[in-house]
Amino acid sequence: MHSPDVIVVGAGCAGLAAATRLAEQGAQVLVFEARPTVGGRATAFTDPATGERVDNGQHVLLGCYRDTFTFLDRIGARDRVQLQDRLGVDMIDDDGRASRLSCPSIAPPFNLLAGLMTWSALTWRDKLAAVRLGRRFTARHDETVRQWLVRRHQTPRLIEMLWQPLAIAALNQSIDVAAAAPFARVLTEMLGGDPHDASIAVPLTPLDQMYALPACDYIARHGGEVRTNSPATIACGGASSQRGADLSGPRVTVRDETYTARHVICAVPWFALPDVLVEPPTALHPVVDAARRTAASPIVTVNVWLDRVVTEQALVGLPGRTMQWVFDKRRVFGEQASHLSLVSSGAEKVVAKGNDELIDLALREIKEAIPAARAAVLRRAVVVREKHATFSLAPGQPPRPTTRTAVAGLLLAGDWIDTDLPATIESAVRSGHMAASLAVNP
Repeated sequence: MHSPDVIVVGAGCAGLAAATRLAEQGAQVLVFEARPTVGGRATAFTDPATGERVDNGQHVLLGCYRDTFTFLDRIGARDRVQLQDRLGVDMIDDDGRASRLSCPSIAPPFNLLAGLMTWSALTWRDKLAAVRLGRRFTARHDETVRQWLVRRHQTPRLIEMLWQPLAIAALNQSIDVAAAAPFARVLTEMLGGDPHDASIAVPLTPLDQMYALPACDYIARHGGEVRTNSPATIACGGASSQRGADLSGPRVTVRDETYTARHVICAVPWFALPDVLVEPPTALHPVVDAARRTAASPIVTVNVWLDRVVTEQALVGLPGRTMQWVFDKRRVFGEQASHLSLVSSGAEKVVAKGNDELIDLALREIKEAIPAARAAVLRRAVVVREKHATFSLAPGQPPRPTTRTAVAGLLLAGDWIDTDLPATIESAVRSGHMAASLAVNP
């Protein structure tokens, strides 16, 4: 297929969302992926010792992820995630006290407020502070999440038990570093519409089986193609208009073959963009420079196989600890999996530690929090580091680019694109849909 309607470079969430929407609308799509597998930073691998599929980082969805659920509906994979009928999450604080935040199915933000009123982890002072936060979630662009929360009179306990776990899960960065504006946007989406918007959705399969492989099947059924092991570069050369916009259109090269299409969607992560865009024209220099200057925030996941079941919950929050969340894969996947995944988001302080040190840390924290784990015997452990898991949201980071570029026919997609959201699956999928829409209606 040397003359497709649209070429997509990158087969992660953004690229596959763009490609499937285009295929749905009758376009012939060719997708290139440099890696041997699809899924990008949201995929899975087979552990050689156990044979189990292990995600390269734990991901959860929220009910307000409308673009993501539209994508899953399109490819017939909606049943591969389980959405709560209402927000409920189990937490174990730093002193080992377990509690559950359970919200009724009423209009937001009253569902969250009602849940907080009955949450045993909080005092009445904390609960009244939550009411004072109000319904308008706006923030200055020069303040961090913690500064914003303090300015909005949130108590230390409420920050520790609610806002900090939510923020670090959504932003993948400490509340002392991340800007408040993206977090305010997350709250607006969670608490601005349907009662289910704040509910948690957990994948019922490994990530590649949840969306990436069904998306590839969908593209193939609609006459398109996804090629892995196909590292692509994009060249944009030729004459420029008086405004400096390149008019010749992009060309995609994979090894020794060159491809052209009406539109090319570059859906690679920000850190890969400078290597994919070959000798970009002057009009693209600001975007490439911003990509080079954007810092990354890592995630560390420690997967442990124990000799017994230690929790009855699929997801438990561990506020105040290095490992902020623990997922019991047996509870989610069934008997095809038997390990726990302990996640440290915003893991700048621990990403450089050795595997043994990280495993010891994860075991210590889970045994401190969950009494049933104290007698458990470790059978196997696997550490996964995603050093470029997300882009930094610290104030002063370079601006995020728009989907449309100064080069005719070249569009951008990916969680880094300016969607108003942090680096989530929803941001990536939304950007893919935005790029697809522009490819169909320039």
